[in-house]
Amino acid sequence: MLTTVPTTRLRSCNARAVSGSGRFVLYWMIAARRTRFNFGLERAADRARELGLPLVVLEGLRAGYPWASDRLHRFVLDGMADNAAAFRRAGVAYLPYVEPEHGAGRGLLEALAADAAVVVTDDFPTFFLPRMVAAAAARLPVLCEAVDSNGLVPLAATPSEFATAYAFRRFLQSRVLGHLAELPLADPLAEGLPAGAVELSAIAERWPAATPELLEGDPAGLAALPIDHGVGPTATRGGAVAAGRRLRAFLAEDLADYAERRNRPDDGRSSGLSPYLHFGHLSAHEVFLEVMRQERWSSDDVVGPANGRRAGWWGVGASAEAFLDQLVTWRELGFVFCHHRPDHERWSSLPGWARRTLELHAADPRDHRYDLETFAAAATHDPLWNAAQTQLLRDGTIHNYLRMLWGKKILEWTAHPQQALEVMIELNNRFALDGRDPNSATGILWVLGRHDRPWGPERPVFGSVRYMTSANTARKVPVRAYLERYATDGGIR
Repeated sequence: MLTTVPTTRLRSCNARAVSGSGRFVLYWMIAARRTRFNFGLERAADRARELGLPLVVLEGLRAGYPWASDRLHRFVLDGMADNAAAFRRAGVAYLPYVEPEHGAGRGLLEALAADAAVVVTDDFPTFFLPRMVAAAAARLPVLCEAVDSNGLVPLAATPSEFATAYAFRRFLQSRVLGHLAELPLADPLAEGLPAGAVELSAIAERWPAATPELLEGDPAGLAALPIDHGVGPTATRGGAVAAGRRLRAFLAEDLADYAERRNRPDDGRSSGLSPYLHFGHLSAHEVFLEVMRQERWSSDDVVGPANGRRAGWWGVGASAEAFLDQLVTWRELGFVFCHHRPDHERWSSLPGWARRTLELHAADPRDHRYDLETFAAAATHDPLWNAAQTQLLRDGTIHNYLRMLWGKKILEWTAHPQQALEVMIELNNRFALDGRDPNSATGILWVLGRHDRPWGPERPVFGSVRYMTSANTARKVPVRAYLERYATDGGIR
């Protein structure tokens, strides 16, 4: 078939064939939850045009996924509302299904696939999604293709995980321009799709679509779902529309001095894009293109060969360079690691030197020890740490610089480094809008030495893993206004 999607982004999930009797092409939207700059939707649209069949889109939301809560559900539902409007305008049949109880959606995908010619879905390298896709594909009667829309470099184009950001940056600089010649379409549905009514009444009778009221924010509908109601929604709305607003605001107001102010908690000048990237409401490609459009960049501006340096290679301003290092280098470093290492969130994935030094110091005395409940309640002795945890509880995020300190103190205040890993994963994945993601896995395991090097002098508890304190952090970056926003008491210990 003629496809606009690079073959390095395509993966067959089973050995089935395309059905000659299928009535439509099914796109099972699970990670790239958007209608723009989406290689998965683009591939499904290509399949529909090739076969002369209409397109059906299924976007589901399970009740029983780990850490399911009002916070995470509400963010996804906001995106479903935007997608419903976009697919309605495009004339595409769209089924937003929200499980009313655990397991109620079982059989829905197979029922749709029974009448489909082919199933296209999203490739995502972590959380429960890889297992879910593999299990589902084994049951489907037709070919299931997974499509990688995760980053600028296809995951299949990387040879292995990378030990350091420097090593990955060198690889990236040697390859990325070629992949930028194969961009996703801004609007994969713009060329139109084959017409034809799709009869889904029997499906809708058994698995009714989410009501417009639930998608638009009905609190009673959310309260009726069997999820954790103790983790409430934040003021940050999800969806492609909100993502676009945040991106435009960042470009207009924050990018110019991003390099200077991103690490200053008092300024609050982070991009705010990570929740939208995590839930697939925004594409890394679109963010990259908009930044470079503002910088008036072309590939001719690239400076020199691949050298692995953090600044200067792209040939844009210092703030844009600093942001691109976060968006491209660090974000995709995490995706690549997860893609190549199934144990990416486990102790075994740490470099040998980090495991050895932490285990050597595991029995060292701790001045303070806290259990999970105390951490979760932001009830430690340290006001700055409590402020960071309070931001996580209230806003679903932690300031980028303080997230590092947050993790380092958990390591210092737990009985064993493996327990610290468990606590960080639990808190991050339960409360963070951008948790359960390769990027957050990178940040958590970095606390324990991943993508870092040994540091001296060797210290109690930390060994040769990088050490941080609240007092030093407060001396390096301004935190007084941050403490006032997120803490109830003052002072730095």
